[in-house]
Amino acid sequence: MLLASDIAVTPRQSLLSSLPELAAPVIALMREVAATELMPRFKHVAIERKHDGTVVTEADRAVEARLIAALPKIFNCVVLGEEMTPETQQKIWADADWLWCVDPLDGTGNFTSGKRYFGISVALMYQRESVFGVVLDPNTHEVFHAVRGQGASMIDSAGETKRLKLMPVKHLSEAIIEVGRYKRLGRLQAALKNHPPFKKISSSGASVLQWCHMACGRVDAFVHAGEQPWDYAAGALILEEAGGRAATLLHDNYWRSVDVQGSWEKSAIAARHPALFDEWKRWVRSHM
Repeated sequence: MLLASDIAVTPRQSLLSSLPELAAPVIALMREVAATELMPRFKHVAIERKHDGTVVTEADRAVEARLIAALPKIFNCVVLGEEMTPETQQKIWADADWLWCVDPLDGTGNFTSGKRYFGISVALMYQRESVFGVVLDPNTHEVFHAVRGQGASMIDSAGETKRLKLMPVKHLSEAIIEVGRYKRLGRLQAALKNHPPFKKISSSGASVLQWCHMACGRVDAFVHAGEQPWDYAAGALILEEAGGRAATLLHDNYWRSVDVQGSWEKSAIAARHPALFDEWKRWVRSHM
């Protein structure tokens, strides 16, 4: 077990070089929890509503409880989970230098309706910037993971590990675009509908997978009106380490910016290639 207190004073490069040691136990944990807590409840779980009106299920809570109990045994720091109370979440976010950031089930709406597009996300963050991240697709059994400064990889359904590398650029006119929180995009919503500069648009409903599918080239670009840390913590790191780029709707520094004063919520403009990202970002901001 790595201890946050032990490595907080370690030189940055030495610290980052030790983070790949987390991959095997974290991936094993996520796979085990998906098999025992998540997938047995697929299509067989009641829907509830949280304080903000979003959907939650027993599956979300069961997966999060297991991750909260187990992750500090792998790296000993506090866990920030999507299903905690807002007061607890905000205190952890404000006070903790090191934290695990967990989305136990992203794509709950898909999960409850029988659509096989949802994932589990786990990230380790230092001062609110991700340094390690893993996303599991429990339907395909694919795993995406990354360490800051050390690249990103995918373990495919056959168990083969593949390095995620920068692929040839596409022009925006050829791109496949994913959109999140479409109705909150204001003027941009009308532009996306009436003057699309791209080939195809979709809204798959699970941000943690959307980030990863950009990283491996299945999707070319992404725009989202606003995500919480558990939505972007692992996926945005995986995209960046695969060669992609991200910004918010208002700011170029993705990790150090917020769109609402005092909030952790971030909008997103992202693409799998820097040149496509520049083209996409210019178009998005010119239509806001």
